[in-house]
Amino acid sequence: MIRHWFLVICISAITVLSCKNEDSVKAKVFHYNQHNPLTSLDPAFAKSQSNIWPVSHLYSTLVTLDDSLNIIPDLAKSWNISDDGLEYSFIIKRNVFFHEDECFIKATREVSASDFVFSFNRIISKDVNSPGSWIFKGKLRGQDPFTSQSDSIFKIHLDRPFGPFLSLLTMQYCSVVPEEAVQYYGTQFFENPVGTGPFKFVKWLDKNGLFLKTNSNYHYKVNHNLDGIRTSFIPERSIALLEIINGNLDYMSGLEASYVNTALDKKGEIKDALKDRIQILKNPYLNFEYLGINQVLAKEQNSILQYKEVRQALNWAIDRTLMLNSLRNGVGAEADSGVIPKGLPSYDSRKVQGYGYDIVKAKNLLNEIKGIDLSEEIVISTSKDYLDLTTFIARQWEELGLNVKIDVMESAILRDKMRSSAIAIFRASWIVDYPDGENYLSLFYSKNPAPPNYTRFGSDKFDILYEKAILPLADSLKIDLYHSMNQLIVDDAPVIFLFYDETANFYSKNIFGMPTNAINFLNPKSINL
Repeated sequence: MIRHWFLVICISAITVLSCKNEDSVKAKVFHYNQHNPLTSLDPAFAKSQSNIWPVSHLYSTLVTLDDSLNIIPDLAKSWNISDDGLEYSFIIKRNVFFHEDECFIKATREVSASDFVFSFNRIISKDVNSPGSWIFKGKLRGQDPFTSQSDSIFKIHLDRPFGPFLSLLTMQYCSVVPEEAVQYYGTQFFENPVGTGPFKFVKWLDKNGLFLKTNSNYHYKVNHNLDGIRTSFIPERSIALLEIINGNLDYMSGLEASYVNTALDKKGEIKDALKDRIQILKNPYLNFEYLGINQVLAKEQNSILQYKEVRQALNWAIDRTLMLNSLRNGVGAEADSGVIPKGLPSYDSRKVQGYGYDIVKAKNLLNEIKGIDLSEEIVISTSKDYLDLTTFIARQWEELGLNVKIDVMESAILRDKMRSSAIAIFRASWIVDYPDGENYLSLFYSKNPAPPNYTRFGSDKFDILYEKAILPLADSLKIDLYHSMNQLIVDDAPVIFLFYDETANFYSKNIFGMPTNAINFLNPKSINL
């Protein structure tokens, strides 16, 4: 009955909001679109952005990030890390309650440290098979890694220190869930969420929308004036953009070639004819776009890609400024300093020297290698969404006299072939899991499988630096090690460095207080209609 009552209120609110009668009282419902479908509202399966955003509205974590990506308290009032980096102790806030739900005997109850013991054990449980289990893999002590000393004290015990561990805990996988709800709903828990977040669940109508209601008992002070949130799942971003222009949607994220010239001028700003209806919010986005080169496969096939000089030449041959201007209307930044993008403290283009555009240098590098066959067919594997990008790169490489072919495949097939080491060059990207440069450098640690080490890169020197960098260190020492590792990657060039992404978030002129951050995280706590 509780959920039915919420549904009636929310649907009524949406109906009032869409009414064209100026005299109607309009409920303040923030309506945004996600182009990929929602698959689960269980935090243990918050793997993709389409799941992460709704889960973040519904649930809370021990610690979270502010818009500057600083770690701040959420449900943890405070925390302490032992000197050896093996024990993390959290003091849990009191008087924080789960959303009212029929799974509880008395409608709701207070959150305690034991709830985190339960929630974190779910993440690593083989029965649950959470895609988030990797965040704890190889890091926890074998026996009882999660313990509660009292209702207010929660502890995590590590097997070995891992410097960025606190950042891992900001991920939505680490949300607290009540055991009662998991037991009550069983296999249907994924569509019956019970959390402590700023919004409460009302109804999920599969691909037709998700409806949430504001949680008036939320433990944090909020600055929004929203009565609720509605999420639509329109797969075509171009159509979603038209819906914003026509006043039927408030917000969407993402940029595609299909509509970039419809909305943006050559400087990447909203066209004059649309400025009275929509806005764009741009910000450095922790997403590194690249072409990966499988190092092991290149050697096995005796390909010219096994030579460092060839890989360097391929990097020098790309005019990244022209690429961004012609394909993305200037949205994004050249990948000029290795794999760590702008927006992280460890990005520093003075300390890490990347590649520019120098076709002469590229040709000279190829000429320096004696006895290689430049007529070899170089195949770039990509999905259809990035065909324009790979076509641009192929044309640039052909100017070096190389024979380049593009193989277009479905995204799922591409990922499978990347994992199974079946393709030599592949278009890929890495969106940060947690805001630490280590997350990008982990792509090249030889002891990591694919994912994340899709290039099968291996370097003893890199591995030694990596293993030192993940120890508890002062930030300055850690960042120096990151710079050294990043420069090694640049010099060996197991990837073709393309660009660091920017957010391109389109929203209605009626929206105020839109958050901006480098992880493209939609936090509605400050949004006003």
